[in-house]
Amino acid sequence: MSRLRSELPPMATLLPFEAAARLGSFKKAAEELCLTQAAISRQIRALEENMGVALFERHYREVRLTRAGNTLAAAVTSGLEEIAGCTSRLRHQQGQREVVLFTELYVAMYWLVPRLAEFRSNHPDITIRLNASSQPLSRAEERFDLALQCTGRPSGLLQPILSVPDTVFPICSPALAAEASLDIEDLLALPLLHFREELQDNWMGWHEWFAALGKTPAIPEGNCFDSYPVMLQAVMAGQGIGLGWAGGLDELLANNTLVRPSRQRVHLPEGMSLYRARHIRDQTATRIVQAWLTAKLQAPPSVTQIDSH
Repeated sequence: MSRLRSELPPMATLLPFEAAARLGSFKKAAEELCLTQAAISRQIRALEENMGVALFERHYREVRLTRAGNTLAAAVTSGLEEIAGCTSRLRHQQGQREVVLFTELYVAMYWLVPRLAEFRSNHPDITIRLNASSQPLSRAEERFDLALQCTGRPSGLLQPILSVPDTVFPICSPALAAEASLDIEDLLALPLLHFREELQDNWMGWHEWFAALGKTPAIPEGNCFDSYPVMLQAVMAGQGIGLGWAGGLDELLANNTLVRPSRQRVHLPEGMSLYRARHIRDQTATRIVQAWLTAKLQAPPSVTQIDSH
């Protein structure tokens, strides 16, 4: 095993290399694997640096394998096909099927995980493997079958299945402020917690939220977080007021872990969205998970939302 560890290239580079070698195009490899072309290029570059040899000749509209690339492609293709065949046979013997679901970390923690037990009890033969990431879907670098995202639009490499409306509103702990107790101006007198918006696609921060309500107040500086789940922990600890999405936080609102201190909210015509990769491994299992997610997304919220004035 020590020899394998020292002599094998990074395993994450092999699928992108195989696809690019077979298709003769980084762009086509990206489309097949539901990755960005930049992600494919990074993986190929990492593989070449690891091996110390050029694997592709890069031209304007195409790439061609070098002699070393052809040699490696034959070995990688043979090895991956053998692994895939063995895996398929074992899964069939065990009756176990797998669907890879990409989702933002906070959606996985606060929306998806509380619902997974129900799916498992109804479909014990299907495993949902969560790829929960702090990166938006547009920067995903691992292959998946389905994806959930609350903000932004991914590239055309994915098939949109469903998008449900959502609302964005201030959230805080019950210890900081009572439900619907504050006017919009009162919010500015309390600590506002911020998430680094540039880390997500089309994220709504405090400036955008107030602007959507036709207001342009001076937004006080407050603690800023690189991780939205960490910011939520600060909100729950009573350290300030954050912005929350009804669709992703309905369980925390329903059990009163979080409250809405103001009636004001901003409506989003497209909130949480479900996407399907164009190349998936298990069509039947993916359709089952897709139907379940669709039903959950379309279900009424578990908590009645207070009306805005």
